[in-house]
Amino acid sequence: MKQYKVLAVNPGSTSTKIALFQGEKCVFTKNVSHDAAELSKYQTIPDQLPYRRDMILELLKEAGISLEEVDVFVGRGGGLLAMEGGTYGVSELMLKHARTCANGVIHPAALGSQLANEFAVKYGKQAMVVNPPDVDELQDLARMTGIQGVNRIIHLHALNLKETAIRHSKNVLKKAYENCNYVVCHIGGGISVSAHRQGRMVDGYDIVGGEGPMAPTRCGSVSAADLLEYMGKNHLDAAEMKKLCTRTGGFVSHVGISDAVELTQRVKKGDKYAEMLWNSMIYQIEKCIGAMAAVLHGKVDGILLGGGMVHSDDLVRQITESCSFLAPVTAYPGEFEMEAMAAGAVRVLNGEERLKEYTGKPVWSGFSW
Repeated sequence: MKQYKVLAVNPGSTSTKIALFQGEKCVFTKNVSHDAAELSKYQTIPDQLPYRRDMILELLKEAGISLEEVDVFVGRGGGLLAMEGGTYGVSELMLKHARTCANGVIHPAALGSQLANEFAVKYGKQAMVVNPPDVDELQDLARMTGIQGVNRIIHLHALNLKETAIRHSKNVLKKAYENCNYVVCHIGGGISVSAHRQGRMVDGYDIVGGEGPMAPTRCGSVSAADLLEYMGKNHLDAAEMKKLCTRTGGFVSHVGISDAVELTQRVKKGDKYAEMLWNSMIYQIEKCIGAMAAVLHGKVDGILLGGGMVHSDDLVRQITESCSFLAPVTAYPGEFEMEAMAAGAVRVLNGEERLKEYTGKPVWSGFSW
């Protein structure tokens, strides 16, 4: 079987990760940091494209890497409308939606498909995205809320969640992802908890909207009535309240930091406030895991933990003690995002998976009645 060469590109708020794969093996990787002052020169996210592209090309040139032999370029999806999971070919419609952040989420991840396309056009190769953040495979029961006309959506770390489940299925259970049920968590700067049934992510939380457990910069699920009261008492408008829920909540709201390592160091020094905050976050993750296990009717093959905070032995221990009665708990510290992008492309090139077309139409547009 051919060992395809894949270049994966993952743009973040202050950096761009790149990785070159030969088959499943990563042969080069680099996290390119971007100076905040330099990024501030650009009024919009799309304006950053030439700057990031040229920096990547210069870095690869310095490393002696030629892109002419790359078979496919894969970018982090972003800015797209809801779609089912899978690997998608970059199209003009996808690029249009990425440039305008059609989903309303303004994030540099929207540059992923655009950067992949830039390289693909230059070298006459394919461009793809794999399991973008807007993957929506919710079952219908997960969509309705108690307000008519307001239905649930999700924004999760779909790329890492699905890749963790795919790898665990193949390497541990020796089964196909499509034949397994999991509760999969990504526990990092953002926290995603999701239910996977037979290869589909049938429920989870809208972490961009504030659902789910508390995270370093997000408030997590809070009573709507309490939020409205807080908003009134503190004379906050809707934009300020949204910022509190999604960027300055969680650890930041309580103790002014977003670094989990620093928080746990405070715990070790006897800081009781930090200890309660840390344990409360873990407690909320455990509650969400239990909820997702109920979604799967208790038929859970494993509880999988990924993300940067999973490097914490204390976090893994607490979740294992609390949730292992549901299913075995397995920790995968860090994330597989770069590997996931390459693996999705290789599955398509090997004929193991169908390359999907981005339609620009949300996978769900309402109930039939």
